[in-house]
Order: sequence, then C-alpha cells, then structure tokens
Amino acid sequence: MLNDADETPHLARGEGTAAGGETAAGGADGPRDGSGDLHRLRLYSYLTAPERQTYLAIMRLFTSTLLADLGAGEVAAALAAAERRGEIDEGESRLETVVDRLEQLARWGNLVPGRREPAASIAEFTRSRVRYQVAKLAMRVQRDVDGVLTVADGAREVSRELLPAIEQGLADIQRTLGELLAAEHGRGPEATSARTLREQLAQQVTTLFLQHDEFAAAVRDFYAYLGSVIARYDLAPAEMSGFKHMLLEYVELIAKDVLRHSEPIVERLGALNRQRSQLLSLLGTGELRTRGADTAAPASATDSSGNVLVPRETRSGQTELMERSPGRRAADWDGLTGWFIGRPGRPSEVDGLRDATSRAITALLGNVKRVTGVGGVDPGRRRDLLTLAGWFDAATPETAHDLFAAAFGLFSARHLALANEDDTPDPGRTWPEGGQVEVEVNVRTRGERAPAGQLPRLSDDPLGRAELLEEEDRRKRRRDAAVRELAAASSDLAGARLSGDALEMFCELLTLAGASRDVPSEPGSAGDPITGLTLLLEPRPDGGAARIGSALGTLELHGVDVRLRVGEALEVHEAVDEPQAAADAPEANAVRDAGLPDEGARW
Repeated sequence: MLNDADETPHLARGEGTAAGGETAAGGADGPRDGSGDLHRLRLYSYLTAPERQTYLAIMRLFTSTLLADLGAGEVAAALAAAERRGEIDEGESRLETVVDRLEQLARWGNLVPGRREPAASIAEFTRSRVRYQVAKLAMRVQRDVDGVLTVADGAREVSRELLPAIEQGLADIQRTLGELLAAEHGRGPEATSARTLREQLAQQVTTLFLQHDEFAAAVRDFYAYLGSVIARYDLAPAEMSGFKHMLLEYVELIAKDVLRHSEPIVERLGALNRQRSQLLSLLGTGELRTRGADTAAPASATDSSGNVLVPRETRSGQTELMERSPGRRAADWDGLTGWFIGRPGRPSEVDGLRDATSRAITALLGNVKRVTGVGGVDPGRRRDLLTLAGWFDAATPETAHDLFAAAFGLFSARHLALANEDDTPDPGRTWPEGGQVEVEVNVRTRGERAPAGQLPRLSDDPLGRAELLEEEDRRKRRRDAAVRELAAASSDLAGARLSGDALEMFCELLTLAGASRDVPSEPGSAGDPITGLTLLLEPRPDGGAARIGSALGTLELHGVDVRLRVGEALEVHEAVDEPQAAADAPEANAVRDAGLPDEGARW
C-alpha cells in the first residue's frame, strides 16, 4: 500500500542521487535552486505520514547498526516482534506491507536501493527483492528525531567550563601554528617534527570547534526554554521562585562568564584570523595537490593521475568526496569569529546574549509585579474572560456548574457573587439570581485599576527638608576635607596616612583615570571640576609599583606612576578657608578640652 504523499519515485524523474542521499541536480559547480532544498525536506515526510509508527520502527532498525544492508524479509521479522509488543499497528509486519513501506521510504530518499537478494535460479531471481541501505542525510534526520523524542522538557544546563577551554584552545592553536611554521621553515614540511605538529594542530582545531558548537547549542536551548516560559501567566508561586532563582543567579553567571572570557578570546581570534590562510593550508584546505607535495597520503586517497584528493569547500546540494571536519573552511572561522565579534549591522552572539538576559530579567519583574499586585481583572485576560462570560450566558444550568468548576476549580457554580453582611446564604438560590457586584467603569472597559481623578498634592515637610539639607552640608564638608588632605599629601603619597574619606576620593579619581585610557600603555587623568584636584596616571616601563599609604593599609598600583596636581580653584579655596579655620580653632579646642566628641572624629 503506497502512501498518497508521493507516488512517483524521484529516480523516475531523472533526479540522480549520490552516496548519502545528496542530489547532484545542479552539478558540482552549477547554480543552486529550490529543488535541492525540497528534496532534502522530503526526508521528513515519514514523520507526518499516517503510518509513522511503522516508518519510525523501520528507520530505527536501519540506523541501529553501521552499514546496515537489510531486505524486506529481515525487516518484516523485526517488525513482527514490535507488533507483538504493541508498538506498531496490527498487520504492519506482513511482507507485502513491509515492501510497500520500504519502497515509499526509497521514494522519499530515506533509503537507497542496492543489490538484489542472491538467487540460485532464474525463477528465484524474478521473485527476489531489493536490499536497502540508509542514506546519510536520513541517518541525521532519524538521529535528530530520536534526540527530540528523548530530550527533557526543562532547561538545558550550560557547561560554563567550556568557555575557558575555548580560550585555552585558541592559545594552544596559536602556539602550535607558530611552532609548525618554524619547523617547516627550518627542517621542511616532510620532517617528523613538522608532521607531528601538523597532527597536533588538527586535533586542537577539531576540539575547539566541537567545544564551541556544544556551548553555543546549550546556550540556544537554554534561552529557548526561557522564551517558552518567560511570559506564562499560570506560574505557581513555587515555579516563580525557581524561575527567579534561575534568572537572577544562573543566567547572571552565564552572562558574566561570557563577558569575562570574550575579551581574551577576541584578541586571540584576531591574531589567528591574520594567519588564517596559512592555518587552512596546513589543515589541508584547497584544491588538488600533487602527490609529491604529500608523500604520506595513502594510495586510496589519490586519483588515476597521482593527485592527492583534498576536498574543497562545498555547498548544499553538491556531490563531494567527503564532508570536511569543523574548522577546515573559512566559513567555519567566520562563524566562530561572528559569535564573539560583531560587525556593522550584525551584532555578535555575545551582544545578543546580553540583550536576551536583560529582556528575561525585565519580563521576570513584570511577572512578579503582576503576581504580587492587588486589584481586579488583569488587562491581558480581558478577552479570555469575555469569552468565558459568553459561554456562561449560553450554557444551561447543569452545564454552567461544570463550566464554572472547570474554569475556576471551585467545583460549584452557586453563590458567585459576595453576599451582604446582613444577608444569610440561601442554598436554594443559584448564582444568576444572586446580587450583583458593581464594577468600576475604568476596570470594566479598560482594565485599569488606578483610581481616577486628580492626584492629591504632596504635603510639605519642613523638618525633613532641613534634615536633608543638613546631611548634604555634612557630606560637602567631609568631601572638602578629603580633597584638602589629598592636596597636602600630594608630594609624598607613599608616606601619607590617608583617612577613609580621602582614600575613597582617591579611588574614585583613580577609577575615572583608568577608564579614560584605551590601553594600559597610555596615560590617563581625572579631576574634580569643583576643587580642581587632578589625578594623573603614567605608565612605568620598568614595571615598578606606586604606593599610597592610608589608615587602612598600603595600596600598590603596579606598572603605573600616580601623581596628584592641585588646581587654582583648590588654592583659592584653601586661602579663603584659613581665616575661618583660625576663627573656629578656639571653639574646637574648647570641645576637645571638655571631652566632647568632635563631629569630624567619626570620619
């Protein structure tokens, strides 16, 4: 029995197939059109056919072993056991039915017909049947299908240890490439050391791309799961708590790891991209090479002219010698570079990861606000509730009870409205006959729970305002004292004993000065615009360290020299403050003589 999805074999239409089920309709160098994509998409046809259970059992039988070569009788015997277990429908293991299923899979391109079964006579040959092998792309399709059917529904764990492994792998490739180029230049490409380094380079490249593919796939799966649950309205409190923990801790760790390791990875990728042509040449990418260029190539890897068969970069739909390992094409390195380094108009995956994390946390806060908020109907559920109200309006009394129990889980449709305090419940009165609850117009029409009308004016608080002004004045005095202390210690920072406020001011200027530099070899500066105090950072080629003494310990800054420069505004400010300080000196002495705590002693 043939399936109606496709009754005409593709071989009858002249569509040749290569080993592995790949079509060569366009030729090796011909233009690619939509026919190749359509042919590959037909490999998924058996998953939606009515007899998909039988097709799945047949494809699992072919993909369970390597180089499977099965005939209809062997497939029927295996399906008979599956039929007894109830995995396929009854009658699907009959030989005639199995032959139809195998022929249909061959039409779709999942199976490749091969030799006929051996026969001892002409009569047996006419009754013999074709044996089948699984196509390469069909093997991948079935492998992906089994993976989808067995994967868990929850979030996929992202292996954070792969990022430092990728960074180390790039460093190893860069080091091995330099050693290999030096060995070939000194001893020649056929030397034993060069051959060993070439194999080591190939291993490192393959490992690097496998690690990155695993990490990128895990990140995509994890954020796909986040996207599927991020806007759910039916999250229970326990689910919301777990989701919040996963976002605020696990996602943040992933984002921080990616950002921390991205910078060294970008630097090493930039260095390797400048040597990409040499790297790909050493890995064997290119056109045919003469046999003399590679005497280590086996005879089976050469053609009739003695040339070494080296696969070229392929496109979908072409028939080539073999599929290249990852990292042997320029497109592979472009994809790896694009994951970490963005281009104009095409941001990198690292930027996309940062944006996705921000959107996920924003959506979580919105869900928390919705769950913990009080009020009436949620605006996003207005259409659903109107549909439910229409069902109630058209339902019979018996159906209304079942509908209410299914919608609200209270298992009763009586007394929907709240009774007044002075009324006693009447069990004999149904909910349509009960009293009605008045709903405000803005809630009923627009779903807005905010009260309407003019907002009340904010009351004046003179005591609170005076307290804030006093606190701000104290903060300014402490900052001025810290600036004057730094100015006094500018000539000898190593021997100074900076207070906590002065050290905090110094660290603030140090952070701004460091941020003003693009690379560590450049000088930087940052200043206070009010007082004119400026901190200067200058690189030290000798690698020494600058020391800043404080009451909390000694701060050491390696590779830079730190200087403080006093501006004109600070000098004028100190000259104006000296008479005031002299006038306040008797009062301060009186406070110390009396044993009272000084205001500035706390700082």
